[in-house]
Order: sequence, then structure tokens, then C-alpha cells
Amino acid sequence: MDYFFDVNRLPSFLVPFVTLSYPVDPPENPDSFPGSSYYDIGYRDPCLIVTLIAVMAILRDASRLFILEPFANWKLTRDWRRKQIVKSGSATPDPKASVNHSVDGNGNGKVNLTTTIGNAEKLMADRPADNSIEARRIRHAVIRFAEQGWQAVYYLAQWSLGIYIHYQLPSNLWVGYPHIPLAGIVKLYYLMQISLYVHAVLLLNAEAPRKDHWQMMTHHIVTIILIVASYSYNLTRVGCAIMVLMDWCDIFLPLAKMLRYLSYQTACDVTFVWWMLSWFVTRHVLFCKIIASAHWDVRDQLEFGWWPERRYWLTRDVLNIFVSLLVILEIIQSIWSYLIFCVAYRVLKGEGAEDSRSDDEG
Repeated sequence: MDYFFDVNRLPSFLVPFVTLSYPVDPPENPDSFPGSSYYDIGYRDPCLIVTLIAVMAILRDASRLFILEPFANWKLTRDWRRKQIVKSGSATPDPKASVNHSVDGNGNGKVNLTTTIGNAEKLMADRPADNSIEARRIRHAVIRFAEQGWQAVYYLAQWSLGIYIHYQLPSNLWVGYPHIPLAGIVKLYYLMQISLYVHAVLLLNAEAPRKDHWQMMTHHIVTIILIVASYSYNLTRVGCAIMVLMDWCDIFLPLAKMLRYLSYQTACDVTFVWWMLSWFVTRHVLFCKIIASAHWDVRDQLEFGWWPERRYWLTRDVLNIFVSLLVILEIIQSIWSYLIFCVAYRVLKGEGAEDSRSDDEG
């Protein structure tokens, strides 16, 4: 998995942009991923992050323009046509059921099949006028569906990789610190996560402002600091566990929004309830357990010290800063949980699910 092509053919300054840097000899007795290539960390790692951000942007636009938007446009336009047929009284596009009969002077019936079939075909082929409210609604839903679709697909892929890594790593988050060198797949996973949140910050500033813009911005910045810090201070095992928890919920909220944009309101509400339960378990129960473990278990299982020759950089101040950042994330998530409760209350009243954290999404 380390090389997808012969990097020896590239200029040396381009190599860090397309492959993992700092390969080292594997440990004699690795605690995970035996047989994998292992890597150290260093200042060339951001080069690959730049490439991953670019690849992410290309994949996002490609999936949006060539898959997600065409599908949503086809589906919503088809639904509009069906509604028009029902409104016209021609719910069954059977020419025999919708022919026009007329009677001549001799009492003979005449059937104008050409006119009737032509009207039916015209009705089936029509689209809403470009400047109509319905056309604007469809365009808005198509764009939003594509945006949420990319998030759902990406987080599903990222969570799948993360849960695989998590179950390959030792279950104890702290024993064996410092957790260095890193298996190639672990290092790549970390750099992909950093790329994801940097890309999210760029998008957040490029798109229309949301109601929770500053909460989202704070969340992303704190998350980036935590990922980079855990990577730099060799706390990657707990970092992988946290990222798996975060990614799980981020699959289902975009999925619920996708269903709403396609007018599957019942499926949207069911998915939203599942997301809400997942949010509570992962973001409050399990995440708080990790915070408690970071605060208490580290003190019982590890000694504090600053020994650069051992890559051991865990002092009381480092731990306190790490725990404080986790608490800040939990506070932000608690604010969002209040907003989620408001949405759940509306669902119970029969008003349907709508994410109150974001701006008006139709």
C-alpha cells in the first residue's frame, strides 16, 4: 500500500507530495500490523496533506457534478412530472384510457388518438419553467443533495478505514506510549483526517454563512489542533479511537438530509432518530469515557516526563492541555445536543426533522 507507482521517476522535491515520508525499519515485535511498512513523522508530512486536500476537492466536485447532481435532478424532475400527470387527471398514461370521443352527425364516434397521445407525451416531457418556484426548489434541492451526498460517502469510507485500524490496534489506549513508529496505514489515516478538517475549514469560509458558523469553525479548529497534537506527541492510539467516534455520526446526518431533499420524509425522520441516538452514545457516553480515561488512566498507567531521546513528551501540562481541548469539544457538542433536542421535539409534534444547526436549507 506504500507506493502506487514508481516514485523514483519523480523529481525528489515532488516525492513527499505523493507518498508517505520518513520510512523506518519496523519494530522487532510490533503490537499491530505485522509485516506492514513503518514510518516516522516529520516536517515533510504536510506535503502529502496538500495533495490529499487537492484530491479531496477533485473527488468532491466530480462526484457532485457527474453522479449526485444528475441523479437528484432526474429523481426530482420525474416526481414533478408524475405530480403534473395526477393533477391533469391522467394518472394512467394509457392512450385508451384517455382518448377523446366525439360524435358526428350520423352518431358515429371519432377517436382523436394523435392529439391525445401527443398531449400525454408533451406532459411527460415537460419540465418546470426555468424561473418558476418549482424549478428553483428543484435546483436548490439538487445542490444540497449533492453536498450532503459527498459527506455521507466520504465519512462512510473514512469510518470504515478507521474502525478497521482501531480493531487492529491494542485495546489499551495508553500502554506502550510513545506509539511510534507508525504503520503506514495508520499514518495515512491520520494525514487524511487532517486533510478532511482543513478542507472543511476552507469550505466553511467559502460557502454561505450558517447559523452555527462560529461553533463549526471552533469545532474544526480544535479538532485540527487535537489531531496534529496527538500525531506530534505520539498519542495516535487514542486519536484513532476518537476519530472513529466522530465519523460514525457524520454518516447519518447527511444521509437524513439527502432523504429529505428527495422528499422521503418518513425515511428522513427514521434516519434522524437513529443519528440522534448514535450522537448521544458516541459524542456523550463514549467520548466522555475517553476524556475520563485521559484524565485518570494516564496518571495510573504512565509516568510523566520529557525525554526527547525516547520520543517521550508526556508532561502534566501536555496532558492537561489535551484534556482541556477534549472538554471544549464536549461543550460544543453539548450545545449542539440542545439544538438536536429541539429538532426531536418538532418530530414528535409531527413537523418533520430539520437540522436547526445549519442555515435555511429549503
